[in-house]
Amino acid sequence: MESFSLILAIVVVTALAFDFTNGFHDTANAMATTISTGALRPKVAVAMSAVLNLVGAFLSVEVANTISKGLVDETGIRPEVIFAALVGAILWNLLTWLVGLPSSSSHALMGGLIGAAIASAGVGAVHGDVLVTKVLLPAVAAPIVAGVAAMFASRLTYTLGRKADGAAAAKGYRAGQIASAGLVSLAHGTNDAQKTMGIITLALVAGGALAPDSDPPMWVILSAGLAIALGTYLGGWRIIRTMGKGLTDLQPQQGFAAQTSAATVILASSHLGFSLSTTHSVSGAVMGAGLGRKGGVVRWSTATRMFVAWGLTLPAAALVAALAEWVCGLGDWGTALVAVFLVASSFAIWKISRREVVDHTNVNDTEEAGEAGSAGVVTTAIAAVTPPPAGASAEDLTAAIPAQATASDAKAPSAATPV
Repeated sequence: MESFSLILAIVVVTALAFDFTNGFHDTANAMATTISTGALRPKVAVAMSAVLNLVGAFLSVEVANTISKGLVDETGIRPEVIFAALVGAILWNLLTWLVGLPSSSSHALMGGLIGAAIASAGVGAVHGDVLVTKVLLPAVAAPIVAGVAAMFASRLTYTLGRKADGAAAAKGYRAGQIASAGLVSLAHGTNDAQKTMGIITLALVAGGALAPDSDPPMWVILSAGLAIALGTYLGGWRIIRTMGKGLTDLQPQQGFAAQTSAATVILASSHLGFSLSTTHSVSGAVMGAGLGRKGGVVRWSTATRMFVAWGLTLPAAALVAALAEWVCGLGDWGTALVAVFLVASSFAIWKISRREVVDHTNVNDTEEAGEAGSAGVVTTAIAAVTPPPAGASAEDLTAAIPAQATASDAKAPSAATPV
């Protein structure tokens, strides 16, 4: 190591802060279905996930190399550029956490890196072929593949277990959920912790502290693993609520199918070096599993908000990072100003979150009013186009619409009773 400047130290600390937000933002990927079906108590679930995230960080460096060597041109990238990229990624993570939307931390990081690199060195600083083949295509394919696999896996589990004792089968699937949730946590550590390793390695190369084309040093791997594990243990309860209760109501069979399908997709992509979004994979698997049970539903109003957030992640993080890079380019005082803005914004978001606290004690509660309102829009629309019964009067038809909506809401399936 040749040197370790103050700006480089700031970048490393900020990268670990991003890794921490990644941990609590993405805890839901591994544990939301396990918690919602009652397979594990909330605090036990996040503790188990934290340990396995740490272990997963040591299994591979392929994704880290995609970030540090493949996505942007190392030459001409200054540590300030990487700092600006992290600012965009952290703020997007915190905003989506505040509203409980499971967006992609991975895409926030890559969007920030792309925006800051373009602002600093132009469009040529981004390797377009890597962006398309290892980022954008997996982003589209992952939720589809995981969702289809989870849907068929759910149907298969119900088919194979239709003659089994209900209580015994549910207990067995809860045990399977625990194992599959552990596999997702391991996969998350293998894929997502590496992204922070890659960004720190890129910063070290840019700051002259590491030779070009170097793999992440051991201290980088360890610190990234610990940061994501700590964030995971604290639990992103808001997003866990959305994933576990907001998208669909899962039974243990569906939870097992969803987590197994998602873990398979994530581990395969990590092996190939694809910078895959675990959020996209798990969300797709949860929706697929929701459709895999006869009578199962997906709350498409929540899913639509989530899709919109996915589409905005890359450009939003890129825009914030580009603005941050422009301010940093004004000099040391500009970098200090961006740092103060990041800290102040993060504190403000945290203060807003305290107005309605979501934690392990109420994570499985549902927002009855919000859900009823969302469902009412859909059911009212359905009722409005349903053919009226023969002989019905105009007054009867007027009263039937809200009545049908209310009845439909009342019949919404509930989650499996926890054990």
